[in-house]
Amino acid sequence: MAKMRAVQVSRAGGAFEQVEREVPQPGPGEVRIKVEACGMCHSDVFVKSGQFPGLKLPRIPGHEVAGRVDALGAGVTAFKTGARVGVGWHGGHCFQCGPCRRGDFLNCENGRITGITHDGGYAEFVVAPVAAVARIPDALPAADAGPLLCAGITTFNALRNSGARAGDTVAVQGIGGLGHLAVQYAAKMGFRTVAISRGADKAALARELGAHEYIDAQRQPVAAALQALGGAHLVLATAPHSDAIQATVGGLRARGKLLIVAAPHEPMALSTLPLLSGKAVAGWPSGTALDSEETMAFSAMTGVRPRIERFKFAQAEQAYAHMMENKVRFRAVLEP
Repeated sequence: MAKMRAVQVSRAGGAFEQVEREVPQPGPGEVRIKVEACGMCHSDVFVKSGQFPGLKLPRIPGHEVAGRVDALGAGVTAFKTGARVGVGWHGGHCFQCGPCRRGDFLNCENGRITGITHDGGYAEFVVAPVAAVARIPDALPAADAGPLLCAGITTFNALRNSGARAGDTVAVQGIGGLGHLAVQYAAKMGFRTVAISRGADKAALARELGAHEYIDAQRQPVAAALQALGGAHLVLATAPHSDAIQATVGGLRARGKLLIVAAPHEPMALSTLPLLSGKAVAGWPSGTALDSEETMAFSAMTGVRPRIERFKFAQAEQAYAHMMENKVRFRAVLEP
C-alpha cells in the first residue's frame, strides 16, 4: 500500500508525532483530497488534549483543509479529480435525523467533525464525505483558503445571519485570528465597523483592515465608548475572554445583539436588567460546505484575506506553541 506523511496525536496531552500512514481510500460518497495546506485552529486543542467527547486516539487533527480532489468514491458525481476543494469543521451530516430533515445540517444529531470524529488535514491526503467538500475559487491560494474554512466562515456566516443591515454600527471585539477577518468582512458588507482591542498600537492595524473606528479597551470603558458612537446594533465577540465580552453589553443600543463566536472557558456574568430593552445574546456556529463556498467566493470578490504564517508539517509542534502563546499573526498554516 502507498504511504503518506501525517501528523497525529496518540495520547491525551502528548506531542504531535510525525508518522507514516497508509494513504486512505475513499468509500462510497467520499472524496480523497491531496492536501496543499491546512490551517491550524485553537479548536485543535480538543485533539491535543484528548478532551473532546467521544474522541478516539490516535487522530490526525486539522479542519482547515485545502487541496485538490485526488480520488472519488463510488457514487460521487459532484466533483472531478483535480478540482480545487476544501473541508472545514463541519465534516458531514446524516440527512436522516430531525434537524437534517428540516435542513438544519449544522445541528445534525449524528454530525461529523473534520479532524475529530475522523482524520483531518495534518496529512498529505484526507478523505471526506462529499457533503463536507467545498469548491475553492481559482483566485484564492490554498494557504489563504484554509483559514477561511473555519475562521472565515465562522465570522462571515455570523455577520450575514445576524440581522444587521448595511449602515448599522457593528463592533468586532478582538482583532485576532477570527477578529482580523471579521473586521474585513464587516467593512466589506457595508457596516459602520468598530474594532475593539487593547493597546493604542492596534489602531493602525484596525483601520488597515477596514475599521472606521477603534476603541482601545485599555484607555476607556468599552460600553461608554460604544454609546458615544450611538450604540452598537451588533457586537461580534471573537476573542475568548469573558470579561472583555461582558464589557461590551452596555454598549449595545436598545434591541442590539451580542453575537458570540468565541468560546471562553470561564463563565460570563450578565445582568438581566439591560436585556429588558430588547437586547439579545446569542451564539453562532460555523457553516456547511455551501456556506464555505460562499465565504470563499465573497472573499475572492472583495479582497478579504487572512494574514498567515506558514509552517511545514514537521514544525507542527512549534506552530501550535506559537498559536497558543498568541505569537502567530494571525493564522498558522501547515504545508506538506
